[in-house]
Amino acid sequence: MQVSIEISLYPLAEEKFKIEIWAFIKRLRNVEGLKVVTNGMSTQVFGEYDLATSKVMAEIKQVHQSLDAAVFVCKFIGGDRSEVIPEELC
Repeated sequence: MQVSIEISLYPLAEEKFKIEIWAFIKRLRNVEGLKVVTNGMSTQVFGEYDLATSKVMAEIKQVHQSLDAAVFVCKFIGGDRSEVIPEELC
């Protein structure tokens, strides 16, 4: 089963927000088997359900361990919705 996950990360530590967001995205991009697409508002992760959800949750935990406070907004959609994203954005 495939899944599509849309994630927005809002670190509450202003001085670190860009560093933490890009580090989070980079770690997800390094996971073989995941397709990761970013835009100005969110990051989309596409892949096999168990792999994608376990890796996303592990990265969320890592951010919460390294920052005093961070807010995540996530949407989980069954199926691979990456085909609706224009190829030039992938």
